[in-house]
Amino acid sequence: MSVLTDKHFHNEAAAYAFVEKRIWANGITCPHCRNSDQARIGALGGKSTRIGVRKCYACRKPFTVKVGTIFESSHLPLHLWLQAIYLLASSKKGISTQQLHRTLGITLKSAWFLSHRIREAMREGNLGPMGGEGKTVEADETYYGPKKDQTPRPRDAAQGPRTGGKRKPGFYKRPILGLVERGGQVRTFHVVQATKENVAKLVTENVRAESALMTDESHIYTAVGKTFASHDTTKHAADEYVRYEPGKVVHSNTIENYFSVFKRGMRGVYQHCDEKHLHRYLAEFEFRYNRRMALGVNDLARADSVLTGAVGKRLTYETTRQG
Repeated sequence: MSVLTDKHFHNEAAAYAFVEKRIWANGITCPHCRNSDQARIGALGGKSTRIGVRKCYACRKPFTVKVGTIFESSHLPLHLWLQAIYLLASSKKGISTQQLHRTLGITLKSAWFLSHRIREAMREGNLGPMGGEGKTVEADETYYGPKKDQTPRPRDAAQGPRTGGKRKPGFYKRPILGLVERGGQVRTFHVVQATKENVAKLVTENVRAESALMTDESHIYTAVGKTFASHDTTKHAADEYVRYEPGKVVHSNTIENYFSVFKRGMRGVYQHCDEKHLHRYLAEFEFRYNRRMALGVNDLARADSVLTGAVGKRLTYETTRQG
């Protein structure tokens, strides 16, 4: 039987109960004054009362589980939100706004705003460094989509976009730095320029010095690589993509495979992404990878994680348009 036949995907009261169980797992908390005394919070039960409305008798204000979350001020039924969350969390390469618009029977504008609010819930912050003693972290950069500002730097303008008959990497594209711990999690960053300074700052802030760092032969990792327990490279220019050495396998194929899935989703599903929204798409793909089946997280558990990340991340339409 399809999981989409579950009651909370079709019944509004069941949808509220489902969300409340996850957001208020430790008891109901008033989003206005943070009162968590259950004796001073009561459900309103009048005939004209909306589903899920409660009143805090500490601050005398009514609220629902939607207040202070990505659902706040949304006119869409909560059960449609849950359908959209499940579809976006379970689709490896994402689901387009057009598809959500057709599947959920909502306007295209609503589907676009809905999907961005869900991506905001997927965004993770305040993460500690990855890796550690005996662990391997791979680093690589990729380029996706045209930069909003197509004006080349004076030096690049003088040299032109081609050297030796080949276009310079990322001359007019958006650079993305990726870090992945083998068997663990991934982090990606949209940077203005993939320079040695920018890359070194992000790598040192997000990877423990005790880690073994593995990259390709790019010169931007040479200096920062000396600050780690070890730094091994493969020479892609010589068609070397993996090298077996005693006690270790040298490659950056894990992060490159991740970028492959990211680009297939962006090109095949989303097709267009404005640069100001790129960070949210990166967060979406990170979220699914960091909760993949190989780590024991199934589609339902992944969708539940979106709900736990929905608190404190209200996003307005105007804010979303501005990036």
